[in-house]
Amino acid sequence: MDPIIGTILELIVFAIIALAAITFALFVVTAKDVVRAALALVVTMFLVAAVYILLNAQFLGVVQVLVYVGAIGVLILFAVMLTKKEFGSDVE
Repeated sequence: MDPIIGTILELIVFAIIALAAITFALFVVTAKDVVRAALALVVTMFLVAAVYILLNAQFLGVVQVLVYVGAIGVLILFAVMLTKKEFGSDVE
């Protein structure tokens, strides 16, 4: 494959992943439901790992998935699900 076409293709993939990461990060901040915000945070962390892998930092990408997505994401989801308070519901 031509190096210029490979570079352009890599730039397009990077732009798509970066825009998706920004979109999900904004959803984390603006979500009314805490569970959806936590799931969007996990997706954002996966997309950041994909950016690391695109930048040839495979070790950082794997650590991002193992530590943040695996540990912190699951911890946040369990903490949210095990709380007894109703989050995000507009009870009037």
